[in-house]
Amino acid sequence: MAKAYWVATYRSISKPEAMAEYGRLAGPAILAGGGKFLARGMPSQVYEIGLHERVVLIEFDSVAQAVAVHDSEQYATALAALGDGAQRDIRIIEGA
Repeated sequence: MAKAYWVATYRSISKPEAMAEYGRLAGPAILAGGGKFLARGMPSQVYEIGLHERVVLIEFDSVAQAVAVHDSEQYATALAALGDGAQRDIRIIEGA
């Protein structure tokens, strides 16, 4: 079975305090669901039309596992804390 990757990019963060609370709640929810944080932070270098924005890369054992974490009640609590504090793009993709 192929691994899955949750890729989140943050277009903007308008409420840092909401983002901090989201992180406090989302991290444990993702770890409890089997996610493994591979990278978090600002890019070291961007190319092409790459944007200099926060990126988070999380590995899961499967797409189903990643989707289950995203759709879980525990993660929903983290999303509620974030509210409109950030504009994000989240993608879940299957590894090669």
